[in-house]
Amino acid sequence: MQSNNPTKEVNQGPAKRKEIKQQKQQQKTAAAKSAEKANENSDQKKEKRIWKLPSGRRRIFPIWLRLVVVLVLCALALICGLMFGYGVLGDGKPTDALEVSTWEHIINIVTGKQE
Repeated sequence: MQSNNPTKEVNQGPAKRKEIKQQKQQQKTAAAKSAEKANENSDQKKEKRIWKLPSGRRRIFPIWLRLVVVLVLCALALICGLMFGYGVLGDGKPTDALEVSTWEHIINIVTGKQE
């Protein structure tokens, strides 16, 4: 029966220490061989996956269309927010928030230019 106690290995003779050292070396090489087999198996699995990727599902809602929809929804949210803020919170007509003259007036106030 083997022991994990290193002091017992030192107390034994040189032949026994050499035998234990060879056993440890064999265990390491066996572990390395099993790791190589595992790597080969994973490489084979990756190769199989690579062949399956191009035949993947087709998108019903393409990415470029998703981006367009998100941009349109953002623009609508901005417009609705402007109209709500100007009309309800600011006591103005909501459609006035979309006029160019209103924004020119606001920019003149912010920059300090007076008409």
